[in-house]
Parts: sequence; C-alpha cells; structure tokens
Amino acid sequence: ELMENTVFSSAFIVMDSRNEAICSYKNIRKLYPRLRIVFVSQWCDLTLDDENVNIMDTHELMASYLYEQLPNVPVIAKNIGFGQGDIMEILVPLGSPYAYRHMGSIVHRKWRVAAIYRNKKQILPNNATMIQPNDILIVIGNPRVLEEVYRVIRKSRGIFPDPFGKNLYLILNMCREREEIMIEVNEAIFLSKQLNRKLYIRLINITLSGVSQELKALENEKLEILINYHYDELFNTMDFDTTHYDIGLFLINNELFDKESFKYRLYKLRRAVYLFGENSLYNISEATILMGDEGAMESVSSSVFDLVEILGLKLNLCNYSPDGDFAEKKNIIEHYESLSRLYSFSVDIKENRTNPIKELQSDDGILHIAPFNKEILKTPLANFFSRKISRYFLSIRKHPQLLIPIEE
Repeated sequence: ELMENTVFSSAFIVMDSRNEAICSYKNIRKLYPRLRIVFVSQWCDLTLDDENVNIMDTHELMASYLYEQLPNVPVIAKNIGFGQGDIMEILVPLGSPYAYRHMGSIVHRKWRVAAIYRNKKQILPNNATMIQPNDILIVIGNPRVLEEVYRVIRKSRGIFPDPFGKNLYLILNMCREREEIMIEVNEAIFLSKQLNRKLYIRLINITLSGVSQELKALENEKLEILINYHYDELFNTMDFDTTHYDIGLFLINNELFDKESFKYRLYKLRRAVYLFGENSLYNISEATILMGDEGAMESVSSSVFDLVEILGLKLNLCNYSPDGDFAEKKNIIEHYESLSRLYSFSVDIKENRTNPIKELQSDDGILHIAPFNKEILKTPLANFFSRKISRYFLSIRKHPQLLIPIEE
C-alpha cells in the first residue's frame, strides 16, 4: 500500500540473494511497468530483457576501480556523456610537451580542453590561456583520440630526438668524392655521440671505390652500416628502417633534400631532419630560430631546449617585424621565457626591423632551427615571392639546419 501511494523516479536493487533480488524486481515491475531500475548484480550470467533496467556487475565495478588506481591510467567520466572515455581528466606533469603552451597554439582535431583546474580554481580556457605544470585538464572528444592525447600530455621530455624516435639515420650518397663523404660521416658520428644515440648509415649509389669498405670498418655497437643497392627502392627502405630501427632524426645533404619527392617522403615520416651546411656542427656556438606561427613555435620548443642544452649552444629567438609591431609575438616570447626558467637556460630575444637574413648570412657559427611544416615543401621560387621570412633560411647553405616536425 505504501508503494502504491508513492511516486518513484527510480529503484535500486542491492541484495546478496539472487532469488530475492529477482523476486523484488518482478514485484516492482508489477506496480511500475516502466520505472527505471538499477540492478546491482554479483552474478555474471544474470540477464533481463528490459530496456528500463541497468544491470551493474559488481565484478566489473571492482575491476574498473582497481584499474584506475594503476599508474599512467587516465581517469574517465563514467556517469556523464557516453561513459566510454569521451570525457577524461589529465594531470599535466612537469616537463610535459604541453606545459607552458597556449591553448591557441594546440591543434584540436576531434577533441577539446573544456576546463582547467589549477590551485583549486576552475578556469574556462581561451586561446590566450597558458597550460602550466600540475594543471588538471578536463578534455572531451573521440575516445581513441583522447587516449593518444593522454599519452602525449603525460609523456615527460626525453633526450632528443625523442619523441620522434630514438636513433639517428644518415643517408649517404656514395657517388661523390671521399673527402665530401667523410665530412658528413664524421659530423654524424659527432652528433650521435653528443646525443648518446646509435647511428645507422644507409649507403646509396654504391661505387667500386674502397670507401664503402672503409666505412664498414667503422662499425661498432653504436654505428651500423646499411647498404642499398637499388635506388628506386630507397623510399620503401626508408619506411621500413624508420620503424625497425626506431629512427628519430634523419641526416642528409641539401642535394638530396632539394628533390621534391624526397622532401615530401621525409615530411610524411614525421621525423626530425638535419641538413648539413658548409660549416660543420662542431664549429657551431649558437642556435637561432626565426619567429613564425605561434602554434609551430610552441610545438618545437621542447625539442629546441633539449637539443641546445645537450650541445651547449646559446639560443637566439629572432622577432622580425618591419613595422615594429613586436607585441604581436608576445605569446611566443612568454612561452619561451617560461621554458627558459624551467630549464634554467637563458634565451636571447632579438627584435629587428631590418631583414635578419643578411645578418644570418654574415654569421658563421649558427645552427638554424625551424618547424618542418608544409611551407618547407614549397619550391624555392614560391619561397622567393613569399612574405614569410622564415622560408628564406633554406637558401642559406652555409649553416647546418634542423627541421622539427609539428602538429598540422
């Protein structure tokens, strides 16, 4: 009689006895045919043909709870949204690639940062909001995409060329003079030792000279020679080697890189690329970046700081503005200054109204660093007519250059 005179919005059945639980369910259904029922079950084979019943398996609940207590497991919302990982909580660790990045610089495809929790306060982010270490991000989007976002955000910085890969890969055209070949080999060995990474040397266009055997004699646990006898198979070989040998950095000369098909293949592989210059890397004392797109600049920053710290280089950030509007790049400067404090590494910010290319051409000890984006794929003629000063740097062959892949 009590139940008949009371309006219920839902009912919960939590019992130790299976028979009593099922009887309770049937009795409720007699009185309320369409009432929402939450049935807590500890019996794996229990099924009910009722669209208004939500069966919660106690074993699954326990397993889910224990799973979430494991390290590096994302916390997902269970009772809102789809409950399948489409809403997730992510803690930003110190050294994360997302630390000190502005929201406007992050590429969002099928996901968004809905809120940030910092110092017990909720922040609804806009493009100018900077993510800081120990922030808790509430992200929404495609569950599979969020799993990858979680992995990237939680990944602390490693030694360059991480996160693109672990080892170095020199593509060596053997159809040249021995001296030219050995200059590139020695520079590649120097860089691999500085980074403490293994160097793979892929020989192409093999000749009958004794240089190949001379290189084979250099092999050790940190250096391996790979031979490619058929140039037309090089692209397939590169694809295989990149995965098989965990390649993070390609080393090539400008002659190869200038070939459009070769440049495009490297772009699609999403790996860093080192281009040899007329000046060798061991004579370099400074690294220079020309400011460009905010998203690209923030995307490459962790790799930049990691590399210049390892090589002991001074870092210059060049802000070029013909009309003197240097404030336009304030978010980029704020980002790099924040990272400089994190790394305890100073950054020299230069503001120029005059074209910095002439100054770069006159300097000798410079490593030029730039994002490896679609703009790099454009022909030299297209770059000549471009108003983006950062495109011109490829024409300065005297400096070694480092191209770092970015989100696009």
